[in-house]
Amino acid sequence: MNIKIICVGKLKEKYFKQGIAEYAKRMSKFAKFQIVEVPDEKAPESLSNAEMTNVMAKEGERILDKIKDRDYVYALAIKGKERTSEEFAAEIDKLTTYGHSDIDFVIGGSLGLAPEVLKRADTQISFGRFTLPHQLMRLVLSEQVYRAFMINIGSPYHK
Repeated sequence: MNIKIICVGKLKEKYFKQGIAEYAKRMSKFAKFQIVEVPDEKAPESLSNAEMTNVMAKEGERILDKIKDRDYVYALAIKGKERTSEEFAAEIDKLTTYGHSDIDFVIGGSLGLAPEVLKRADTQISFGRFTLPHQLMRLVLSEQVYRAFMINIGSPYHK
């Protein structure tokens, strides 16, 4: 199984990198795990609607270039469906059972995901209505994917 987190921008904070590296190490017995960063589009602080659309479209193209045709894609979106950890684990288990060995999670830039990326996604997932920094979301997502594997093998980690 291959798990890929595709995200906009570089992760700068050492403590986030260390946390993600720890979960990547733990997941290595279940899946190949990788983070793919695409460059964010440079933009001024205040943007018109047209400029925002343009920035999202450029970032969206970069994201879509990293997704293969057969990949199952989760788009992280505030309007996505919320799941419990158990529901998420069951979903991952079902996907792998039915032949989806490449699963991608997409985290957009500060403006969100382009409509083209949302259209390509097989499903949208939300971690709640809070706005979280994109760098922190990578760590939270990494932990939840690891937790899903642990739930699926019946490990006490989840308790």
